[in-house]
Amino acid sequence: MTSKVYVALRVSATPERAFDAFTGEIGAWWRPSPLFETTPRPGVLSFEPPGGDGEGGRLIETRAGGKVFEIGRITVWEPPGRLVFTWRQANFPLDLHTEVEVVFEAVGEETRVSIEHRGFDQVPAGAARHGFPDQVLLMRLADFWRGQIGSIRDRLG
Repeated sequence: MTSKVYVALRVSATPERAFDAFTGEIGAWWRPSPLFETTPRPGVLSFEPPGGDGEGGRLIETRAGGKVFEIGRITVWEPPGRLVFTWRQANFPLDLHTEVEVVFEAVGEETRVSIEHRGFDQVPAGAARHGFPDQVLLMRLADFWRGQIGSIRDRLG
């Protein structure tokens, strides 16, 4: 099985603005999905950027009532060009993480936002795959990320 999906879309913004919107405004543009839910009861996503030393940082979801679920850890934070973080859905085994890489590239007066989500070959059969065969699972994952990029595009106008 190919263990990754890749989607890209141009947005009307500079790489700096697109990176800032992706990381700083994710709670406003993110759209929860019943297939790729991070928690059983969706909350608000946010990035905690790494400290001044470049270490740490994570993607979290804060549910009503204040409970925090860690979706992943930031492994690369290179504004305004690149962001890499681990990804764990609520229905993944506790020790399983996939990886998401987001690249922001200037294309004229726009920015190409590309997302590669890799590592789904590690996800075992069962709840995390919703019973889908590999090809269908990856097509659904690509549709999910296309929707997320479309949402940030709409936010940026």
